Amino acid sequence: MRILGIDPGLAIVGWAVLESERGKVRPIAFGAITTPAHTSVESRLLIIKKDLEDIIDRYSPTEMAVEELFFNTNITTGIAVAEARGVILCTAHAKGVKISEYTPLQVKQAVVGYGKAEKHQVISMVTTILKLPKPPKPDDTADAVAIAICHSQCRSSAMGKFFNQS
Repeated sequence: MRILGIDPGLAIVGWAVLESERGKVRPIAFGAITTPAHTSVESRLLIIKKDLEDIIDRYSPTEMAVEELFFNTNITTGIAVAEARGVILCTAHAKGVKISEYTPLQVKQAVVGYGKAEKHQVISMVTTILKLPKPPKPDDTADAVAIAICHSQCRSSAMGKFFNQS
């Protein structure tokens, strides 16, 4: 199975494509979609849509795992990320990619074994699990890798089925 992991954002969308087979994962490709600052929101959303379509066309994932939104203190940023996330979900759905969603806590639990792990711990585990020579950059990309790993581990479990009922 080919999994596309997505860490949604407006300025940076982290993405990762992993191959998952018999409990083992291997990286296919990963990176970040970036949108220029001082560009209209609608132009940034269009960039995300087009780049994501290219990634899906190029790597043919069968499933996508995307992080659910976590609102901290800046509601304005949260709204912009929600708009980007909407474009991401619609694009994947239009391309026929099955979508699953995970909270940051679920991702950290699956990758590190502790739901309140710190970012550096997640990045270290992602690098170790995939036997990468160096951590994925930027952090949004490492987060996307972690989301894809989480999906690989959770998709066939009872918890994965419970959280991703379609």
